[in-house]
Amino acid sequence: MSEHQPVNPADRDRIIDVLGELVDALDRRVPHVERIGENDIAEDAAALRRQAKQRIEALRTAGVGERVRDAERSSAVMTDDGGPAVGD
Repeated sequence: MSEHQPVNPADRDRIIDVLGELVDALDRRVPHVERIGENDIAEDAAALRRQAKQRIEALRTAGVGERVRDAERSSAVMTDDGGPAVGD
């Protein structure tokens, strides 16, 4: 999967929702084996589902990393009063 640009949290949540809807729709799809080309369609659908799941995971992982980083920055600001850190 290719690299993706950073996404703001609101957009990230919306993208995750839309990709989740796509995965759900692909899960509901019923193969029509009597149709010409159905094997190709089923394979493409399976590949699209895998890619959507990977993207969802990547977005969720990126979100966690950003929240941890933000929390660390916030903690640093809160304890940066020039005095000793609590517990020292």
